[in-house]
Amino acid sequence: MNNILKVKDLCKTYIINKRQNNVLRNVNFSISEGEMVAIMGPSGSGKSTLLYTVSGMDALTSGEVSFEGRDISSLKADELADLRLSEMGFIFQQMYMLKNLSLLDNIILPAVKNKKDTSSRAEKLERGRSLMNLLGIADIADNDINEVSGGQLQRACIARSMINSPKILFADEPTGALNRTSSEEVTEELAKLNRAGTTVMLVTHDSHVAAKCDRVLYIVDGNIKEEMALGKYEGLDSIRDRERRLNNWLMDMGW
Repeated sequence: MNNILKVKDLCKTYIINKRQNNVLRNVNFSISEGEMVAIMGPSGSGKSTLLYTVSGMDALTSGEVSFEGRDISSLKADELADLRLSEMGFIFQQMYMLKNLSLLDNIILPAVKNKKDTSSRAEKLERGRSLMNLLGIADIADNDINEVSGGQLQRACIARSMINSPKILFADEPTGALNRTSSEEVTEELAKLNRAGTTVMLVTHDSHVAAKCDRVLYIVDGNIKEEMALGKYEGLDSIRDRERRLNNWLMDMGW
């Protein structure tokens, strides 16, 4: 299977009060097409910085990040913005949406902004409705964002992230602001998208979420200490065993 993302000797350094803070140190890993990979580690270990850097939301200090064979650090700002819009999807812990738009209009907004998308507005709306139906929220398409639950809003965010048929989804603590029931629902939706072929890289502190991933990368002090292969998640019948194995491994890592 081809690598969709390849990271080599990645370093990220911030200068704070004239002092150098090395957040990422010589990070190396790759993600294959169709994989679902979790990034775990202690607070302050560099998990979110890693996701932001490899997705082009933050500039790297040194090293290489290759997305489908393209070195993203060599791209101009507008080229990188177009790449993120048309070929990547993003889901965050905080569910940012425009308050003056309905859920459906929020979902299709990236398609409206995508210069490569030549479909009509009616076709974009139909894609948005299809995604909402897939995620079980078709009945709230015309609702304002303050008229739905947190779980429904996060599923709408997933629909928005998929509107341009991205090649990879980046998710930063996508269930962090949700209760257990909503977290379970949202994670199951991500797993379904992954089984349908979408590549996913997510940051999480929740072993129940990570147990649904193919692999878990454990990062400490800005470097990947080790990884665990869990294999493809097939459904809730296997989750207890996967979570037990993962938790045992995390304890060995010092979690």
